[in-house]
Amino acid sequence: MAAKKATAASAAKKDSTKKSAQLVVREDESPWTAAELKEIRDELEGEIRRLSEEVSSGETDLSEFLKEPIDGAGDDPADAGSKSFEREHELSLAASTRVGLQQNVHALERLEDGSYGRCESCGEPIGKARLQAYPRATLCLACKSKQERR
Repeated sequence: MAAKKATAASAAKKDSTKKSAQLVVREDESPWTAAELKEIRDELEGEIRRLSEEVSSGETDLSEFLKEPIDGAGDDPADAGSKSFEREHELSLAASTRVGLQQNVHALERLEDGSYGRCESCGEPIGKARLQAYPRATLCLACKSKQERR
């Protein structure tokens, strides 16, 4: 039994090392090291845990918030408008948190399948420095600039 676990662990380590060797980098960068990839993976997994908890608690709070009527008896129009604004704000925050969670999950999936570090638009390397600063990046700087200009 212990031999099977050791063999499985060894195979997983070889697979991980193989994938890190496959990850693209720009010509002026060194290949990804196991320590760098572990740091990225740990950050992504930590963010996924944090955002999952935030989404879960936020949905509970939001469902209670949505049960309250916007125009309560005796409320003036300003109070109704304020409640409406708060509701929209909470919905916006919840949506933003879900998007962040999806981005982190997508980045972790790309890390697992070996496509991490490659721009999803042009296919060129994104760059280690950019990914170390923002591990969820899916576009190189040139493609991100084009996207933001639209």
